[in-house]
Amino acid sequence: METESLRIFCAVAAELSVTQAAARLGRAPSNVTTRIQQLEADLGAELLVRAGKRIALSTAGEQFLAYAKRLLALEDEARQVVSHGASGGMLRIGSMESTAASRLPGVLAAYHVAHPAMRLSLGTGPSRQIVEQVRTGALDCAFVALPDGGAGLAEMGLQARPVWTEELLLLLPPGEADVDDARQVAVRSLAAFPQGCTYRSLAEERLGVAGAPAWRVQEMNSYHAMIACVAAGACVTVLPASVLALGSAPAALRTLPLGRLDTFLVWREGFATPAFRAFADGLPGA
Repeated sequence: METESLRIFCAVAAELSVTQAAARLGRAPSNVTTRIQQLEADLGAELLVRAGKRIALSTAGEQFLAYAKRLLALEDEARQVVSHGASGGMLRIGSMESTAASRLPGVLAAYHVAHPAMRLSLGTGPSRQIVEQVRTGALDCAFVALPDGGAGLAEMGLQARPVWTEELLLLLPPGEADVDDARQVAVRSLAAFPQGCTYRSLAEERLGVAGAPAWRVQEMNSYHAMIACVAAGACVTVLPASVLALGSAPAALRTLPLGRLDTFLVWREGFATPAFRAFADGLPGA
């Protein structure tokens, strides 16, 4: 099983198109098809389901994709370590949406200037899911909110340290400007990220959502959408003051403080590639 075949398979899985994967890789489509067929023969399983010009991952293909990504990441890690970073390398970072928006732009720009040979990959999602991706090796490190201060991470083979402290705010709709306690909010709708988001869990606790049938949670994937719904008077939402300071919310909207929560950098115990060490050393609190 050659690593180049794994790269080709991952590209096809991402594009779900041999033609587009071939263009991305700078290869002929026939070569990509041949390499996939060789990989399937080597594994003894069909990785792609072909229906005319359309393709999709088979059940075996979906299972193998996670292993392929981990194998490629392990190869990259090995090359970085033995070459002391001279070979460049990839660092796969996970982050909460809020951290990616308000904290990481300057950090990533500075890292690129200082280490132009290193490549960065950034993905966002709820904290719980991101921590699991670090544990399984799908990500190298991540920025997450840990309400329990990281208790239980050691049992998962993970390490963590605080990087930033966020002031969390409850953003109120225009009609609730006089509210001075979270549980006095009249609107019974919370705009939040999907389950696994620590900020959502905190908001549900402070608002008394659990056990209150009148409450409804509208799941969204961006703060822009959440703020728009609050401005329309349809709901409340929770967000860090650092995100609100980006200027995306109408100035007339009031907020209530919900407390402070640390953002942690999480990584696998023993993971210490040159790319990661350089990145971690450039963060606050290093």
